[in-house]
Amino acid sequence: MTDTFASSGDTAAKEETFVELADGVYALTAEGDPNVGAIEAEDFLICFEARATPVAAERWLARLRERTEKPVRYLVLSHYHAVRVLGASAFGAQEIITHEATAELIEERGEADWLSEYGRMPRLFEEPSSIPGLTRPSLTFSGRLSIPLGGDRGDLVLVHCGRGHTSGDLVAWLPRHGVLFAGDLVEAQAALYTGDAHHDDWASSTLDTVASFGATALVGGRGAVAKGEREVRAAIAQTRHFLDLLRDAVGAVHRKRGSTAEAFQAAHAALAPEYGRWPIFEHCLPFDVQRYWDELNGVDMPKVWTAERDREVWAELRGEQ
Repeated sequence: MTDTFASSGDTAAKEETFVELADGVYALTAEGDPNVGAIEAEDFLICFEARATPVAAERWLARLRERTEKPVRYLVLSHYHAVRVLGASAFGAQEIITHEATAELIEERGEADWLSEYGRMPRLFEEPSSIPGLTRPSLTFSGRLSIPLGGDRGDLVLVHCGRGHTSGDLVAWLPRHGVLFAGDLVEAQAALYTGDAHHDDWASSTLDTVASFGATALVGGRGAVAKGEREVRAAIAQTRHFLDLLRDAVGAVHRKRGSTAEAFQAAHAALAPEYGRWPIFEHCLPFDVQRYWDELNGVDMPKVWTAERDREVWAELRGEQ
């Protein structure tokens, strides 16, 4: 287990990989750091995710501008977490799109999440003074939203698949190319953060919906792009397996009326053999366990994470108090 709090000790720069998934469909991955993507329409761009600061976003946009100078009309944010949204001002988008639940979560807990994630993952917040404030959407929807791409490019379809990583996660689906941007609903060889999750929904109906697209390429929230039906199925299956192991381990301790620290040890023992070396595993697990424990106690909406609560839970579950 790591001796430093969350990812505060992770100071090494990650190698970024630019991937062209289809004509005009791009992703940037970075060894387990948050992924971003972009889709070229006939005369504009749609970007998916914004990174943690405008300065960090500008580095992604510089790579993108090597391929196209089309203006960013839409910036799509899969959910509300600070590392995904606070760089939005760099894009100059005409519209910022989220699910309606994400807009509510930004208002309710955006400031707290900003401070929480900065404390957990300071390396991702390049020049935090460049952040102008909370990112708020200009356009929201509830179930499904289609964006025509023009010409023979088809549509980009934004879909809320159900509660999962948060209550407002959305995916971006390109039927013409078989490409799915899944946000943090799916991770490819990267550990899951579930501290704001709805575990039972996510592991069942939500992932069933994600799988039903039949994607042939999938960009998860972190990790490498899954290419081909086999890799896509494996990424979804791995996400479900992580959730199932976590739920089984924590649930068993909860039924015995044990402690959250015991639940953490049980979950670590169950998950570490397969997932322990994957990015952010040690960082995430205490928060994952605490959230599922709260769910088992009947707490439907996740409690707000603050910088102070982060430290308290980290110490309590790891027996450092």
